Amino acid sequence: MIITKTPFRMSFFGGGTDMEDFFKEYGGAVISTTFDKYCYVTVRHLPRFFDWSTHLTYSKMEYVNSYEEIQHPAIRNAMKMLDMHDLRLTYDADLPARSGLGTSSSFAVGMLNAFYALKGKYADKKKLADEAIYLERVLCQEVGGWQDQIAASYGGFNRINFNKDGTYDVLPLIISPERKKQLDDNLLMFFTGFTRFSSDVQKANAAGHVDKTKQKLEMLELVDEAEKVLTDRERNLDDFGRMLDHTWKLKRQTGTAISTSGIDELYTRGIEAGALGGKLLGAGGGGFLVFYVQPEKKETVKEAMKDLLYVPFHFEDGGSRVLYYAAEDYTPKEMAE
Repeated sequence: MIITKTPFRMSFFGGGTDMEDFFKEYGGAVISTTFDKYCYVTVRHLPRFFDWSTHLTYSKMEYVNSYEEIQHPAIRNAMKMLDMHDLRLTYDADLPARSGLGTSSSFAVGMLNAFYALKGKYADKKKLADEAIYLERVLCQEVGGWQDQIAASYGGFNRINFNKDGTYDVLPLIISPERKKQLDDNLLMFFTGFTRFSSDVQKANAAGHVDKTKQKLEMLELVDEAEKVLTDRERNLDDFGRMLDHTWKLKRQTGTAISTSGIDELYTRGIEAGALGGKLLGAGGGGFLVFYVQPEKKETVKEAMKDLLYVPFHFEDGGSRVLYYAAEDYTPKEMAE
């Protein structure tokens, strides 16, 4: 039996510049962190006592005997890709899916990590990220960028650069412990209650046929400025919050599906209560709002957002990991007969 634990990510700057069609022309970069909310994937070989060979449990339950019967596209394609058979797979998570935290990519990374462990093989962070990108973007043909899979695999507070030649670099941000803790303490996260598939939001935004290059290039420039704010102890960290407000306003211009009137109203309420800035996490359309709030304003902002679920969190550095490993004796069915 294998259990993997994979964090969710929170993206601050550069979202959208991790789309392959953009960064291969202009380059791209994001600043993001993983935090202490996780998804767990449990995998073991299913004993051959049942009328089915594979049992899957996520938001649904599936009992199947062939790849073609599997409804979940990521599980179906991952099992084909790694030649997995006779499985029981269970998915659990601390936060809901389709909520703007890269949950589907965290699942993809955690599942691949579990599959390799079940085969008795080690997959390093780059291998997991690369194969999760291939799984979601190529095999499942889901629209989206590359940052989620990389963040979930590597973990930590990073700048991720996307290069025109189709490669990427993960650069941990060197932030003093005191400054990092201050940022951690000044961020408040609330669940809006709205959820949508990231790929659906991306498709809806693309359907508008509006050129968003100007906004994305400005969002890319903000990555450099945000990095300076984080790493330079002489800079006022509150500038990070003000820049979040700027990048959120730019992102809202990149597609009609990014925000809704309800989300705009919630965001405005947070700002009027004292938040210096914030943004909706993920592709847009719903999920989690994060605000940068000075300590003396935190209770006022919490009171203003009291009809939403407040989700406390802290940064984490681990990335996807195997939490439990117990080797199994497994003989493929065709060899057992």
